[in-house]
Amino acid sequence: MRREFHFVFGLRPQREPFHLLHWLALESCRRTQAPDTIVFHCRHRPWGPWWERIAPHLDVREVGVAPRGFDPSRYGATDEGRLIAGAGYDYAHEADFLRLEILFAAGGAYADIDTLFVERYPDAWFGNDCVLGEEPAIAGASGVLVPSLCNAVILARPGAPFLRRWTDEARASFDGTWNAHSCAAAARLWARHPDEVHVLPRQVFYRHAATRAGIASLFTELDVGLAGVKSLHLWAHLWWSATRVDFTTFHAEQVTPEWITRGASTVAAVARRFLPADVLADAIARNEAAAPPG
Repeated sequence: MRREFHFVFGLRPQREPFHLLHWLALESCRRTQAPDTIVFHCRHRPWGPWWERIAPHLDVREVGVAPRGFDPSRYGATDEGRLIAGAGYDYAHEADFLRLEILFAAGGAYADIDTLFVERYPDAWFGNDCVLGEEPAIAGASGVLVPSLCNAVILARPGAPFLRRWTDEARASFDGTWNAHSCAAAARLWARHPDEVHVLPRQVFYRHAATRAGIASLFTELDVGLAGVKSLHLWAHLWWSATRVDFTTFHAEQVTPEWITRGASTVAAVARRFLPADVLADAIARNEAAAPPG
Protein backbone atom coordinates (compact mmCIF):
# COMPACT_ATOMS: atom_id res chain seq x y z
CA MET A 1 0.00 0.00 0.00
CA ARG A 2 1.25 3.51 -0.80
CA ARG A 3 2.55 5.68 2.00
CA GLU A 4 -0.21 8.23 1.50
CA PHE A 5 -0.96 10.49 4.46
CA HIS A 6 -4.26 12.32 4.88
CA PHE A 7 -5.07 15.40 6.97
CA VAL A 8 -8.41 17.20 7.41
CA PHE A 9 -8.46 20.94 8.11
CA GLY A 10 -10.46 24.10 7.47
CA LEU A 11 -13.98 22.75 7.80
CA ARG A 12 -14.93 26.21 9.07
CA PRO A 13 -13.84 29.61 7.67
CA GLN A 14 -10.23 30.48 8.54
CA ARG A 15 -10.04 33.79 10.38
CA GLU A 16 -6.43 33.38 11.54
CA PRO A 17 -3.31 32.58 9.49
CA PHE A 18 -2.16 28.97 9.33
CA HIS A 19 -0.44 28.25 12.62
CA LEU A 20 3.16 27.18 13.11
CA LEU A 21 1.98 24.08 14.97
CA HIS A 22 -0.11 22.98 11.98
CA TRP A 23 2.85 23.57 9.69
CA LEU A 24 4.93 21.41 12.04
CA ALA A 25 2.44 18.55 11.76
CA LEU A 26 2.75 18.54 7.98
CA GLU A 27 6.48 19.24 7.82
CA SER A 28 7.32 16.59 10.42
CA CYS A 29 5.22 14.13 8.40
CA ARG A 30 7.08 15.08 5.24
CA ARG A 31 10.50 14.84 6.87
CA THR A 32 10.08 11.64 8.89
CA GLN A 33 7.65 9.56 6.84
CA ALA A 34 8.92 10.00 3.26
CA PRO A 35 5.29 9.90 2.10
CA ASP A 36 4.34 9.22 -1.49
CA THR A 37 1.71 11.95 -1.08
CA ILE A 38 0.38 14.21 1.66
CA VAL A 39 -3.28 14.84 0.91
CA PHE A 40 -4.71 17.93 2.60
CA HIS A 41 -8.52 17.83 2.70
CA CYS A 42 -10.09 21.22 3.38
CA ARG A 43 -13.29 23.16 2.79
CA HIS A 44 -11.83 26.60 3.48
CA ARG A 45 -8.26 27.06 2.24
CA PRO A 46 -5.67 28.21 4.81
CA TRP A 47 -3.57 31.32 4.31
CA GLY A 48 -0.50 32.99 5.77
CA PRO A 49 3.29 32.56 5.64
CA TRP A 50 3.41 29.09 7.18
CA TRP A 51 0.82 27.89 4.70
CA GLU A 52 2.83 29.32 1.82
CA ARG A 53 5.86 27.33 2.98
CA ILE A 54 4.07 23.97 3.10
CA ALA A 55 1.45 24.24 0.34
CA PRO A 56 3.81 23.25 -2.52
CA HIS A 57 4.33 19.88 -0.82
CA LEU A 58 0.63 19.04 -0.54
CA ASP A 59 -2.11 17.58 -2.69
CA VAL A 60 -4.94 19.91 -1.66
CA ARG A 61 -8.44 18.52 -2.14
CA GLU A 62 -11.72 20.27 -1.45
CA VAL A 63 -14.15 18.85 1.09
CA GLY A 64 -17.71 19.12 -0.13
CA VAL A 65 -20.90 18.40 1.77
CA ALA A 66 -20.88 17.08 5.31
CA PRO A 67 -20.36 13.31 5.55
CA ARG A 68 -23.34 11.02 5.99
CA GLY A 69 -23.99 10.31 9.67
CA PHE A 70 -22.82 13.69 10.97
CA ASP A 71 -26.15 15.06 12.22
CA PRO A 72 -25.78 18.34 14.19
CA SER A 73 -29.39 18.09 15.40
CA ARG A 74 -28.24 15.37 17.81
CA TYR A 75 -26.27 17.84 19.89
CA GLY A 76 -29.46 18.94 21.58
CA ALA A 77 -30.08 15.51 23.10
CA THR A 78 -27.47 15.74 25.89
CA ASP A 79 -25.82 18.33 28.12
CA GLU A 80 -22.43 17.30 26.76
CA GLY A 81 -23.64 17.67 23.19
CA ARG A 82 -25.03 21.13 23.84
CA LEU A 83 -21.73 22.13 25.46
CA ILE A 84 -19.71 20.84 22.48
CA ALA A 85 -21.91 22.63 19.96
CA GLY A 86 -21.87 25.84 21.98
CA ALA A 87 -18.06 25.75 22.18
CA GLY A 88 -17.81 25.30 18.41
CA TYR A 89 -16.16 21.88 18.53
CA ASP A 90 -18.64 20.34 16.09
CA TYR A 91 -16.00 20.54 13.32
CA ALA A 92 -14.07 17.80 15.18
CA HIS A 93 -17.04 15.45 14.91
CA GLU A 94 -17.44 16.14 11.21
CA ALA A 95 -13.76 15.28 10.84
CA ASP A 96 -14.37 12.02 12.72
CA PHE A 97 -16.70 10.89 9.96
CA LEU A 98 -14.62 12.32 7.13
CA ARG A 99 -11.48 10.40 8.10
CA LEU A 100 -13.36 7.10 7.96
CA GLU A 101 -14.82 7.91 4.54
CA ILE A 102 -11.44 9.05 3.19
CA LEU A 103 -9.52 6.00 4.35
CA PHE A 104 -12.23 3.55 3.32
CA ALA A 105 -12.07 4.95 -0.20
CA ALA A 106 -8.34 5.64 -0.58
CA GLY A 107 -6.44 3.85 2.18
CA GLY A 108 -3.18 5.07 3.68
CA ALA A 109 -2.66 6.88 6.97
CA TYR A 110 -4.79 9.59 8.57
CA ALA A 111 -3.40 11.91 11.26
CA ASP A 112 -4.91 14.82 13.14
CA ILE A 113 -3.40 18.20 12.36
CA ASP A 114 -2.12 18.40 15.98
CA THR A 115 0.19 15.42 15.45
CA LEU A 116 3.95 15.86 15.73
CA PHE A 117 5.81 13.03 13.99
CA VAL A 118 8.93 11.72 15.69
CA GLU A 119 10.03 8.64 13.73
CA ARG A 120 9.05 6.82 10.53
CA TYR A 121 6.02 4.55 10.72
CA PRO A 122 7.25 1.07 9.73
CA ASP A 123 6.29 -0.12 6.25
CA ALA A 124 4.86 -3.27 7.85
CA TRP A 125 2.05 -1.25 9.41
CA PHE A 126 0.81 -0.34 5.95
CA GLY A 127 0.40 -4.05 5.23
CA ASN A 128 -2.35 -4.45 7.84
CA ASP A 129 -6.03 -4.00 7.10
CA CYS A 130 -6.31 -1.44 9.91
CA VAL A 131 -3.96 -0.11 12.59
CA LEU A 132 -4.93 1.93 15.65
CA GLY A 133 -3.24 2.93 18.88
CA GLU A 134 -4.52 2.43 22.39
CA GLU A 135 -5.02 5.52 24.53
CA PRO A 136 -5.57 5.66 28.31
CA ALA A 137 -8.72 3.84 29.40
CA ILE A 138 -11.86 5.90 29.94
CA ALA A 139 -14.64 5.56 32.50
CA GLY A 140 -17.71 3.78 31.18
CA ALA A 141 -21.31 4.44 32.23
CA SER A 142 -20.74 2.42 35.42
CA GLY A 143 -17.57 4.27 36.29
CA VAL A 144 -15.39 1.25 35.48
CA LEU A 145 -12.47 1.96 33.17
CA VAL A 146 -12.80 0.51 29.68
CA PRO A 147 -10.31 0.39 26.78
CA SER A 148 -10.27 3.17 24.21
CA LEU A 149 -8.72 3.28 20.74
CA CYS A 150 -7.95 6.84 19.69
CA ASN A 151 -8.82 7.90 16.14
CA ALA A 152 -6.18 10.65 15.90
CA VAL A 153 -3.96 8.26 13.89
CA ILE A 154 -5.44 5.53 11.67
CA LEU A 155 -3.74 3.37 9.05
CA ALA A 156 -5.96 1.27 6.79
CA ARG A 157 -6.32 -0.44 3.47
CA PRO A 158 -9.10 0.75 1.11
CA GLY A 159 -12.31 -1.06 1.96
CA ALA A 160 -10.99 -2.40 5.27
CA PRO A 161 -13.74 -4.41 7.04
CA PHE A 162 -13.03 -2.71 10.37
CA LEU A 163 -13.52 0.71 8.79
CA ARG A 164 -16.81 -0.40 7.26
CA ARG A 165 -18.06 -1.62 10.65
CA TRP A 166 -16.77 1.52 12.35
CA THR A 167 -18.52 3.79 9.87
CA ASP A 168 -21.81 1.97 10.39
CA GLU A 169 -21.36 2.05 14.16
CA ALA A 170 -20.46 5.77 14.12
CA ARG A 171 -23.57 6.66 12.12
CA ALA A 172 -25.76 4.67 14.49
CA SER A 173 -24.17 5.79 17.77
CA PHE A 174 -23.46 9.48 17.14
CA ASP A 175 -25.36 11.31 19.88
CA GLY A 176 -23.42 14.58 20.07
CA THR A 177 -21.19 13.43 22.93
CA TRP A 178 -17.44 13.57 22.47
CA ASN A 179 -16.43 10.05 21.55
CA ALA A 180 -19.30 7.53 21.72
CA HIS A 181 -19.12 7.23 17.92
CA SER A 182 -15.32 7.43 17.56
CA CYS A 183 -12.78 6.15 20.08
CA ALA A 184 -15.29 4.31 22.26
CA ALA A 185 -16.93 2.79 19.17
CA ALA A 186 -13.57 1.56 17.89
CA ALA A 187 -12.89 -0.16 21.22
CA ARG A 188 -16.31 -1.83 21.19
CA LEU A 189 -15.66 -3.16 17.70
CA TRP A 190 -12.15 -4.29 18.66
CA ALA A 191 -13.67 -6.48 21.39
CA ARG A 192 -16.04 -8.09 18.86
CA HIS A 193 -13.68 -8.29 15.86
CA PRO A 194 -10.10 -8.44 17.19
CA ASP A 195 -8.80 -10.06 14.01
CA GLU A 196 -9.76 -7.01 11.89
CA VAL A 197 -7.56 -4.41 13.61
CA HIS A 198 -3.94 -4.34 14.73
CA VAL A 199 -3.66 -2.36 17.98
CA LEU A 200 -0.40 -0.68 18.99
CA PRO A 201 0.51 0.09 22.62
CA ARG A 202 -0.12 3.53 24.04
CA GLN A 203 3.57 4.54 23.92
CA VAL A 204 3.60 4.58 20.11
CA PHE A 205 1.12 7.44 19.51
CA TYR A 206 -0.34 8.53 22.88
CA ARG A 207 2.39 8.46 25.51
CA HIS A 208 1.12 11.74 26.98
CA ALA A 209 -2.49 11.54 28.15
CA ALA A 210 -5.22 14.16 27.82
CA THR A 211 -4.74 15.20 31.45
CA ARG A 212 -3.11 18.11 33.26
CA ALA A 213 -0.01 15.96 33.80
CA GLY A 214 0.01 14.83 30.18
CA ILE A 215 -0.28 18.35 28.79
CA ALA A 216 2.45 19.55 31.17
CA SER A 217 4.77 16.77 30.01
CA LEU A 218 4.29 17.96 26.43
CA PHE A 219 4.55 21.73 26.76
CA THR A 220 6.18 22.74 30.05
CA GLU A 221 8.37 19.73 30.89
CA LEU A 222 11.00 17.75 29.00
CA ASP A 223 10.24 14.04 28.63
CA VAL A 224 13.35 12.00 27.78
CA GLY A 225 11.45 8.70 27.65
CA LEU A 226 10.48 8.74 23.99
CA ALA A 227 11.89 5.33 23.07
CA GLY A 228 9.30 3.62 20.87
CA VAL A 229 7.33 6.84 20.28
CA LYS A 230 6.54 7.34 16.58
CA SER A 231 4.37 10.45 16.91
CA LEU A 232 2.94 12.72 19.59
CA HIS A 233 -0.73 13.64 19.80
CA LEU A 234 -0.97 17.16 21.21
CA TRP A 235 -4.67 17.37 22.27
CA ALA A 236 -4.87 20.92 20.93
CA HIS A 237 -8.53 21.50 21.83
CA LEU A 238 -7.60 21.28 25.54
CA TRP A 239 -5.13 24.19 25.55
CA TRP A 240 -5.28 26.11 22.26
CA SER A 241 -7.23 29.11 23.53
CA ALA A 242 -5.67 31.42 26.11
CA THR A 243 -9.05 31.55 27.83
CA ARG A 244 -9.07 27.80 28.54
CA VAL A 245 -7.07 27.16 31.70
CA ASP A 246 -8.59 23.99 33.17
CA PHE A 247 -5.72 21.87 31.83
CA THR A 248 -2.88 24.41 31.55
CA THR A 249 -2.13 28.10 31.20
CA PHE A 250 -0.04 27.28 28.13
CA HIS A 251 -1.73 28.28 24.86
CA ALA A 252 -1.19 28.45 21.10
CA GLU A 253 0.16 32.01 21.04
CA GLN A 254 3.19 30.76 22.98
CA VAL A 255 4.17 28.31 20.22
CA THR A 256 6.72 30.46 18.41
CA PRO A 257 10.08 29.76 16.74
CA GLU A 258 11.77 31.33 19.76
CA TRP A 259 9.96 28.98 22.16
CA ILE A 260 10.82 25.98 19.99
CA THR A 261 14.46 27.01 19.68
CA ARG A 262 14.89 27.12 23.45
CA GLY A 263 13.94 23.41 23.48
CA ALA A 264 12.82 23.44 27.10
CA SER A 265 9.85 21.08 26.64
CA THR A 266 9.11 17.79 24.91
CA VAL A 267 7.31 19.36 21.96
CA ALA A 268 9.89 22.11 21.55
CA ALA A 269 12.78 19.64 21.62
CA VAL A 270 11.20 17.44 18.96
CA ALA A 271 9.98 20.34 16.82
CA ARG A 272 13.31 22.16 16.74
CA ARG A 273 14.80 19.79 14.14
CA PHE A 274 12.02 20.64 11.67
CA LEU A 275 12.37 24.44 11.72
CA PRO A 276 13.72 25.87 8.45
CA ALA A 277 17.34 27.01 8.71
CA ASP A 278 16.48 30.69 8.21
CA VAL A 279 13.73 30.60 10.87
CA LEU A 280 15.98 28.74 13.28
CA ALA A 281 18.84 31.22 12.86
CA ASP A 282 16.57 34.23 13.33
CA ALA A 283 14.95 32.69 16.42
CA ILE A 284 18.32 31.92 18.00
CA ALA A 285 19.43 35.50 17.38
CA ARG A 286 16.25 36.91 18.96
CA ASN A 287 16.65 34.64 22.00
CA GLU A 288 20.23 35.77 22.44
CA ALA A 289 19.26 39.42 22.11
CA ALA A 290 16.52 38.99 24.71
CA ALA A 291 18.73 37.17 27.20
CA PRO A 292 19.70 39.17 30.30
CA PRO A 293 23.35 40.32 30.34
CA GLY A 294 25.91 38.24 32.20
